[in-house]
Amino acid sequence: MKPVVAIIGRPNVGKSTLFNRLCRRRKAIVIDERGTTRDRNYADAEWAGKSFLLVDTGGFEPASEEGIMAQMREQTTLAIEEADAVIFLMDGRAGLSRADYDIAALLRRVEKPVFYAVNKVDGPRQEAEAVEFYALGMERLYPISAQNGLGVYELLDDVAACLPGTAAMEEQEDPEEIRIAVVGKPNVGKSSLVNRILGRERSIVNPAPGTTRDAVDTPFVREGRRYLLVDTAGIRRKSRISATLEKYSVIMAIKAIRHSDVVLILIDAAEGMTDQDVKIAGLAFEEGKGCVFVVNKWDAVAKDNSTVGKYVNDIREKAKFLSFAPICFVSALTGLRVQRIFEAVETVYEEYTRRVGTGEFNRLCREIIARTPPSWVAGRPNQFFYMTQTGVKPPTFVFFVRDPREVHFSYERYLANAIRETFGFRHCPVRLVFKKKGA
Repeated sequence: MKPVVAIIGRPNVGKSTLFNRLCRRRKAIVIDERGTTRDRNYADAEWAGKSFLLVDTGGFEPASEEGIMAQMREQTTLAIEEADAVIFLMDGRAGLSRADYDIAALLRRVEKPVFYAVNKVDGPRQEAEAVEFYALGMERLYPISAQNGLGVYELLDDVAACLPGTAAMEEQEDPEEIRIAVVGKPNVGKSSLVNRILGRERSIVNPAPGTTRDAVDTPFVREGRRYLLVDTAGIRRKSRISATLEKYSVIMAIKAIRHSDVVLILIDAAEGMTDQDVKIAGLAFEEGKGCVFVVNKWDAVAKDNSTVGKYVNDIREKAKFLSFAPICFVSALTGLRVQRIFEAVETVYEEYTRRVGTGEFNRLCREIIARTPPSWVAGRPNQFFYMTQTGVKPPTFVFFVRDPREVHFSYERYLANAIRETFGFRHCPVRLVFKKKGA
């Protein structure tokens, strides 16, 4: 998984402004009002060839014992625990505070890189005044201005230098191991399904939603094939995320999806496909993962000859973007059809890692394009010159064309569907990239 960098500090020191600058887009809400950021915000960032997950946190108030500020403090503590590196941001205009001393004392007990940055340093005078922050006992201080970028990229250079390279991390993964993430709303039976698959009580099962707080990894072998099964915390609607630990759990679940090959999207048969199920499925789709819908608690549903068809139609209608994903109907409680999940996982994974030869791909793609030619650009056809597969997980195909900007999304969808049908990618996502010839 990508390393995590957390930005912490007192309320209103400019954490969200720094977050937006580092992830190069306005993602966090920035308002000059104490405690604006309450939920943790996160985004992908990259610097000096290192990719990482950047986490913005709510303001840390060591003295708060109750109310929203206490929840924000707990949220920040969890972010520190999860992070591979921490940026402690302080306010150069407000000066050194008692809270800064308390936070620094907490960070001295953390065995990971901590970068002490003083924000709102916009000129030589403020930089001279920032010297007082050395009273906290750090060896290096970074005077910065998140607003105008002063000193920010020097800070980033040092942060990136302490992070592991993504290439080195990928080499540690077992290429023969299928990584399966089990995701869904709270209380849909994720832990029960994991225990049923493993044949033992690996995860705590409790009728209270939210029992699983963290992602739990379990390697196992089935019929000679190695798997890594990840049980994740339930992902609630954002409006219902009140406990700090649940906010932390959502980030862990998203990280588990990113680090998986196949995602099992659990649906409660009694509730059917809900809007939140669709959003969770969307997370897996956006990450380009192979997916299997698992309708759990099937034993508790009254059925007739049309029941399965109704469920299938409902899922296909609400999650059209995953129309290719297999659907399994199981009961983790009784074990009903649980083994069929592995048949679906194997089918998806085989396609997810399949490669097509360049010669065969070009020849058949030209037939596909000839059946339905692309639109014309400036009085001539938007010619496709060359096509090739460049990767797997998901299968990724590059098309070199006259003008990539003029490939309409409907034509891209036509090509994707034709590729699925022609080359047998019927149960996994495919990714198409269009480039200008010679680019």
